[in-house]
Amino acid sequence: MDDTEMFQPLGAPELSRRMKEIEAKTGCFSPFQKVLLGTDGSVTHLLSLATERDIGVVTRLQEVIPADRRVAAILKIREGDPVNHRIVDLGEGEDGRPLIYAISYTPLERLAPEIATDLMKADIPIGRILKQHRIESRREILSIESYPADAHLASVFGILPGEPLLSRLYRIIHKDAPLMAITEIFPSSTFADTRRVIVDAPARLHLGLIDLHGGIGRVDGGIGITLDRPHLLVEARAAGTVTVTGGDEESRHRAEEAARAVIGFFGLTGGAAIILHTILPRHTGLGSGTQIALAAGKAVAELYGRDVSALDLAGITGRGGTSGIGTAAFDSGGFIIDGGHRFGEGEEKSSFRPSSASRGVAPAPVIFRHPFPEKFGILLITPDTPPGASDEKEVDIFSACCPVPLSEVQEICHRVMIQMLPAIIEEDIHRFGAAVNRLQEIGFKRHEMALQHEVVRRLPALLCEAGAYGAGLSSFGPTVYAIIEKGDTGVADAARQALAGIGGTVEEVAARNTGAIIRKV
Repeated sequence: MDDTEMFQPLGAPELSRRMKEIEAKTGCFSPFQKVLLGTDGSVTHLLSLATERDIGVVTRLQEVIPADRRVAAILKIREGDPVNHRIVDLGEGEDGRPLIYAISYTPLERLAPEIATDLMKADIPIGRILKQHRIESRREILSIESYPADAHLASVFGILPGEPLLSRLYRIIHKDAPLMAITEIFPSSTFADTRRVIVDAPARLHLGLIDLHGGIGRVDGGIGITLDRPHLLVEARAAGTVTVTGGDEESRHRAEEAARAVIGFFGLTGGAAIILHTILPRHTGLGSGTQIALAAGKAVAELYGRDVSALDLAGITGRGGTSGIGTAAFDSGGFIIDGGHRFGEGEEKSSFRPSSASRGVAPAPVIFRHPFPEKFGILLITPDTPPGASDEKEVDIFSACCPVPLSEVQEICHRVMIQMLPAIIEEDIHRFGAAVNRLQEIGFKRHEMALQHEVVRRLPALLCEAGAYGAGLSSFGPTVYAIIEKGDTGVADAARQALAGIGGTVEEVAARNTGAIIRKV
């Protein structure tokens, strides 16, 4: 197929169908959003009417470049022909917030000199340029898309990375030839017609449980690091009933459970349309269950003006019954240690069991929280192996492997208190890594590691041989983490080679020293 045949104008039926496809993933559009995506007139004029203000243009980039294959096909010119490449913000007034981010390409050979001067030297909207020069033209819409905001566009619009953007690509036709190709982009929250709350919740690494012996009347005690990526993005919109879209079936079920629990707890009379824009991989050791429950619950609570702490929210949604790390990561981020639960007959817990079997048990108190050193790099390796233990399988493992020997609990406490915590405060990556390595060999973590695929069991030692300071298994796995010098590609290369036979992902990430981010629209 010829490249130019890939870019055919969309008629009204195709536009309507495409909008419905996107709405199924991002939620319903407002009437004005549909107009912005489907209009064949001046967007600048529409924005001016909607905001009751003049629309200003701020030029971000202006350059003449050779047309690549895609641009040449859209404009029906030769690849390599010179085009004016322009990126602008359309906003309220001269310095108001950006409403639309527009990228245009214009073949220089089709521009009259006076039009080229206005286009290349002045912050003038294209619609106004065409009107001033009395250019008769029409617009052909070629595509409508939606995709998550990257860090750059999130910064441009003041939204959260991962929030859905809406975009359209169209051509301006003059004398039966394309005069310009323009992509216009705006957030799905701009010009929305319903109240909405968006929650960005972090993943977490669970380094281990401190005491699964229980001899002095307390059990559990978690050690964790909050991660900036991957992350979970949940949106709640005002609605009459509770609905959940996006994600997978289990994630939708958890989100709906949490939303209904919050609505019931506060006696709310409305519902919520919940959209899972991004989710954490399930049963990989990154805390997806707790984060989705807390994020969905928090979004609904904020939607109805209810202020609730992460600790109380965990109680409402039934999370944190063994480890308090997920709840603390949602609340404040950083490096966290929790103090476990009272243990014994008539106490909070009377048997060894995971969070999934500990509903009604309050999250453990945080006894230490400190920013994770920014100079420590974290490599995240998630093999394509069977998911980590969950639900009944988790319960069976706790029953079979607990209590762990007291001597191992004592060594864990010694390592954490005298080696790991000072290393965090003094930013000593060598001693922190050494503590991580020893924790893989003792306590409950030893049993968690033994359950892994052979490649996963060998991975921490291999990563350390390649230059990591420490490496370990997060929770029940199969995700493995390595503490590295930032930007050390050698450890990442070794991880990829180790995964060559089974597949998986390798990514350098950063710790997050803040908790969940809430944005109200």
